[in-house]
Amino acid sequence: MMEKNEQQEEVNHKDEQAQENTVETAENLPEVENEAEVRNDDHLKLKNEIAEQKDKYLRLYSEFENFRRRTAKEKIELIQSANEQLIVSLLPVVDDFERAEKAVKDGSDKNLEGFLLIQSKLRKVLEQYGVKTIEVGAGSEFNTDLHEAITQIPAPNESLKGKIVDVVEKGYLLNDKVIRFAKVVVGS
Repeated sequence: MMEKNEQQEEVNHKDEQAQENTVETAENLPEVENEAEVRNDDHLKLKNEIAEQKDKYLRLYSEFENFRRRTAKEKIELIQSANEQLIVSLLPVVDDFERAEKAVKDGSDKNLEGFLLIQSKLRKVLEQYGVKTIEVGAGSEFNTDLHEAITQIPAPNESLKGKIVDVVEKGYLLNDKVIRFAKVVVGS
């Protein structure tokens, strides 16, 4: 009988241990769920941080690309208009050549030929650097983007009202940018 009692006690002891383990496991179950929630929260936080870093990277990359394009454009514009100041200061010389040509057109000596040669060379050099004359004549439409009205006079006839009557000084473009407006007289 003792053996049965011992066996019974052993079975009871095992039952108690099993119940304790079950209670401990039941107590650990919320901890496991909490750990899963914590892992899930950490996973979401990491995903959000990655998305935030990607967004920052894309914005920085876009900003750099815009900067690169802008500086390249500015560099091209600078190269195209680098000589603008020098060319603008040469325009009065071109005007003087044209006035002198009109004044000595009657003569036919060797000096006139040299003068005309120098004038044509100067024009070719200016054209080579992108300088163009704004073509304007009497009867042309007045355009504020290209012309500067220095005065208004009564129009000699109705067809010249609001149009150019006379050109006082030629205008010039440098790479399609106005560097000097044509000075004109407008009919009113």
